Amino acid sequence: MKIISFYENEKGMLKKALKGDRNAQRLLYEKFAPKMLSVCRQYIKDQHFAEDVMICGFVKVFKNLHSFRNEGSFEGWIRKIMIRESITFLRKNQFVVFDTDQMDEVVEENLYLESSLQATEVQTLVDSLPEGYKMVFVLYVVEGYKHQEIAEMLNISESTSKSQLFKARNYLQQRISRLALAKEVRS
Repeated sequence: MKIISFYENEKGMLKKALKGDRNAQRLLYEKFAPKMLSVCRQYIKDQHFAEDVMICGFVKVFKNLHSFRNEGSFEGWIRKIMIRESITFLRKNQFVVFDTDQMDEVVEENLYLESSLQATEVQTLVDSLPEGYKMVFVLYVVEGYKHQEIAEMLNISESTSKSQLFKARNYLQQRISRLALAKEVRS
């Protein structure tokens, strides 16, 4: 029996899904849902809300499948939809407030997490950020968007984006320092 990888057959699945084939849609959903839930979860603290947003995102994916032009990866295209759905959800529910205190000079510095932190601890730290900080932090650090792109997506100024990132990093560094100190005290 010859096994055909999903990647090789992805274009065929996309064509079938575009024609309304529910089985092809289900297979695409099953392949990408875990990653896309993770994307939504990066923005939305509550797992149930993140799942709702992901499902709404997939509805948009299947409604707009005809607009996917095979330019870049299908996963990347879906990811952008999930990011925008997450941002829309947060805005609609008024979870996002951007700190408008502008900083004259924002110093870019790298945030290095201690290797002793587990993924769940890192997610908890990121979840503890105020929503405006968190959204910019995830878009910049995790997704790799530039400040100009973030500013356009969130309808804020580029300097506000830089300021939010700077404040998010400082906040995380302080929390990491406290965690490290607490771990030292326990040892």
